[in-house]
Amino acid sequence: MSTEAKEYTLPPEVLEETVKASEELWKPIKKVKFRIYKYNPKKDYAPHWEEYELEVSKGMTILDALLEIKGEKDHTLGMRYSCRMGLCGSCAMMINGKQMLACQTRVIEAAGDGDVIELRPLENFPVTRDLATDFTSFFEKHKAVKPWIIRDEEELDNPTGPYKQTIEEYAKYYQFTDCIKCGACLSACPTAATDYEYLGPQALAQAYRYLVDSRDNGLDERIAVVDVAHGCWRCHFAGSCSDVCPRGVDPAQGIQLLKGLIIRRKFGFKPHKPTEALPAKIAKKKEQ
Repeated sequence: MSTEAKEYTLPPEVLEETVKASEELWKPIKKVKFRIYKYNPKKDYAPHWEEYELEVSKGMTILDALLEIKGEKDHTLGMRYSCRMGLCGSCAMMINGKQMLACQTRVIEAAGDGDVIELRPLENFPVTRDLATDFTSFFEKHKAVKPWIIRDEEELDNPTGPYKQTIEEYAKYYQFTDCIKCGACLSACPTAATDYEYLGPQALAQAYRYLVDSRDNGLDERIAVVDVAHGCWRCHFAGSCSDVCPRGVDPAQGIQLLKGLIIRRKFGFKPHKPTEALPAKIAKKKEQ
């Protein structure tokens, strides 16, 4: 019996239709002007604006346009990007005044009925250069809430089996695992704009994510970090953070749930009893 793989080719009519759809998607349909914030703190006295005009297609994203501008019109343009598919969060910026991912935003949709798109760096972040911002403080706050499983045992270092967890237990924190740390929520937060020591929606939502994880036993350690003057009680529930999240995460909800958890803890309640590790299943070879 032959195990040789057969090469698959699309039927001619399907191939023709695919090529036609691709050509239609990338065919230039209008000219759009990009008004871009330019500022290099090491060289410039003050920020200024530069404008670039491009012919755009239905399929072109803001990131595609920026790469074309950088490659053909302004090699000095500073920006940050990586995966180009909405997973890394690197290309978050202000697009027409709203926090969005450049790789997920189509130029045609952003322009709407107009022909001008304004691009600025994320608010509440120091500018590194042009559209790129400094995330040092953002990641320090994320690290401060200890975003990892905490256990007072050797099971994590020398695992003998997986931890038991039900679907219901997983559902309590599932949505918060979708956070890609793009910084959009912190940029949109009005509290973060006036209190630079505020932990912010991303860090606080991640604190809640681990506190309600049935495998975790770090309640007291994290409460000491979030139940402080610049912690969860500084949130006024504006909801701006949840409104701009490109992954559909609701950090505002996470912070309110975190507040409730802290209050219940003062009455002696705990979110869960840390689950135990299941015994490892090791298959033994039968002696022949």
